[in-house]
Amino acid sequence: MSQINVYLNFDGKCAEAMKFYQHCLGGELFLQTIKASPMADQWPAHKQDYIVHSSLTNGPLLLLASDMGANPAGMTNSVSISLTCNTPEELATAFEELSAGGEQLQPVHDFFGGKIGVLRDKYGFNWLLYYNNQ
Repeated sequence: MSQINVYLNFDGKCAEAMKFYQHCLGGELFLQTIKASPMADQWPAHKQDYIVHSSLTNGPLLLLASDMGANPAGMTNSVSISLTCNTPEELATAFEELSAGGEQLQPVHDFFGGKIGVLRDKYGFNWLLYYNNQ
């Protein structure tokens, strides 16, 4: 595994929160709105300014967040554990093992430049597993 990161989920306040975290922690902030993503046509007009993905980077610090907390994967405004995998096989294995006794909320599927899967483990923690093939 390359790293584990916290992925914060909001419902419309991601940009505000991440700007606050940047003020507090410094670093470079990246914000991608739904309307600027390939997913734009899948979301209603009132959510087009929501953040589909954001990152705050300052040296080794990496904080990830999104407004997609109330999404079809069944996650709510909560903290998710984001696990970036080195290979698709590593992602598949970790996804199967972590979801044992829990719930697969969103099966592993193609997502932008890689693969993603979402699960809730048997302890109730949400995991977002990602592999970037670029």
